[in-house]
Amino acid sequence: MDNMATSLQKSRSATKKLLEDFTKKRRLESPKEQVQSPMKLKFIIVLCASISTFVCMGEWEPTWSTRAAEEAEAVAAIPCSGHGRAYLDGLILKDMNKSRCECNSCYAGSDCSQFLSDCPANADGGDPYFMEPFWMQHAASSAILVSGWHRMSYSYSDGSVISQLLVEYIKKVHGIVGNAITEGKYIVFGSGSTQLLNAAVYALSPDPSMSPAKVVATAPYYPLYREQTQFFNSRDFSYEGDTSLWKNNTNSSFRFIEFVTSPNNPDGKLNKGILKGSDVKTIYDRAYYWPHFTAIPSPADDDLMLFSISKLTGHAGSRFGWAIIKDEAVYQKMMIYLRLSAMGVSRDVQLRVLKLLDVATEGDGKEIFQFTYSTMRDRWIRLKQIIYKSKRFSLQKLSPQYCTFFKRVRDPSPAYAWLKCERQQDMNCYETLKAAGIIGRKGSNFSADERYVRLSLIKSQDDFEILTNKLRSLVAKEWESNPASI
Repeated sequence: MDNMATSLQKSRSATKKLLEDFTKKRRLESPKEQVQSPMKLKFIIVLCASISTFVCMGEWEPTWSTRAAEEAEAVAAIPCSGHGRAYLDGLILKDMNKSRCECNSCYAGSDCSQFLSDCPANADGGDPYFMEPFWMQHAASSAILVSGWHRMSYSYSDGSVISQLLVEYIKKVHGIVGNAITEGKYIVFGSGSTQLLNAAVYALSPDPSMSPAKVVATAPYYPLYREQTQFFNSRDFSYEGDTSLWKNNTNSSFRFIEFVTSPNNPDGKLNKGILKGSDVKTIYDRAYYWPHFTAIPSPADDDLMLFSISKLTGHAGSRFGWAIIKDEAVYQKMMIYLRLSAMGVSRDVQLRVLKLLDVATEGDGKEIFQFTYSTMRDRWIRLKQIIYKSKRFSLQKLSPQYCTFFKRVRDPSPAYAWLKCERQQDMNCYETLKAAGIIGRKGSNFSADERYVRLSLIKSQDDFEILTNKLRSLVAKEWESNPASI
């Protein structure tokens, strides 16, 4: 026993010194160097666990964190029949037994076990629940427990509203994926890419003494470009319709701001800017430029690029996005906009995103993308197998393409199906699908023809199964009504 006590004391002293040395070294590290440090800290924690908590910290026991951990574990353990989820903010405080399930579409009941057979397939919206299984597999490494006094200040200790460590992690994930060049560029944070859209328009608009900038986009395009520009109704910029209207009319008397979504929402195509000229400024919305949605042919090196955590990790509710900016003057104007509109992004959100990116970049950083690409590719293949049996409906044409991330030719895996009703009588495709129990998003929302509908492929597995079942039934009726045409 004396020998064991001596060994334990030596192990405790050695591990304590390791922790102290790590802490001292970390204080001297730059944010870029700290990106690598969490892996060292994890090694120390694993070492502690292997020797026992007593060895590392003495007779240490959790104090204020115990209840919070118990609440989180209790809520996460509620099964909801596999067709829903219980959340910590749905907990009725002080009564753990009253946590309730929030059911997936077409499921009901206190435990989400009741399937509603007459429920329509909801393929509207862009909630990326398809990534949820990945995070359930990484429950321990992605969890955060935050004290009540965490980051109460308006700013970080350096006076900034942007975590420099998080900036380095963002650079790291882009370096792993190879989808954007960040070296020598500026990075700003926003409440999702939504806030950054208008911040970018503001920053690229000319001096108020000049004519307002003309904001344009090429149909089909994400409707928020038009809606935001019209909503803010600024004297510095105005929405001027489709890019094609101005293709041959750009001149030095007007500033043009062109939105380019690449890959495009809704059809998944890798678009490029159309307008050319010294007074043309382009905003590249790269929210979907990740290996699970598209091939990465080369790293993007645009003057202004927007990304979002919602399409990288699936955490749309965290409302976090970032812009990568080449020009310092544009960066400074965007920072002014973001400070005046929100004084930066929530420090709690930045902490959560930091944790998520730490998990996403573990090892060679490929696990999350292999998991999510496999899911999206399989969904696209299954959808094509159904629609290709039909002459009434068609899908956008996407081809296999070489991807520098996977280092091979990969099959398409778009976030959305851009479905077209081909029959003359189906002039309003949205209503045609709605009659068959399928809710999509109207083509007119994207400034496209009513013959198009966007169907979301990134929702939960339940949503996708219900959608494919409804489509399969709809195509089967086409066979029954006119078997000779199939």
